[in-house]
Amino acid sequence: MRRFSQRNPLVTLSDLNVTPLIDLAFVLLVIFMITTPLLEQGLSLDLPGGGQPDRPLDRNDIRTVEVDQSGGYMLDNESLSLGQIEQKLVADHQNNPNILVYIRADHRGTYGAVAAVLNRCEQNGITRVSLRTEPE
Repeated sequence: MRRFSQRNPLVTLSDLNVTPLIDLAFVLLVIFMITTPLLEQGLSLDLPGGGQPDRPLDRNDIRTVEVDQSGGYMLDNESLSLGQIEQKLVADHQNNPNILVYIRADHRGTYGAVAAVLNRCEQNGITRVSLRTEPE
């Protein structure tokens, strides 16, 4: 919208209305606040029951290996092969010997896929391993 000066009809006033821009910024902020927690989920797994609630741990020391029903692997929300997972876990264990490996597996999957992860951890000296379950 053009505004003209009272004195001279040919001179325009430069004026920018920032209210719609602020509204847009707030809408984007709300959208990001709602969608960010949804992006942090891994595989949709149905964990077996049992166990106890977790004790507080340093989140930087935890690596989560997920095994889905068909035997596919994910490490920290990244789909990888078993060999790639082994390489990353060994490198992390060399940098930080306090690494704790969580293994989350679907209860309908095969035990062989979980045993393969456990075996690779044991072969490489990674002794802090936890099989995850849903607390009762």
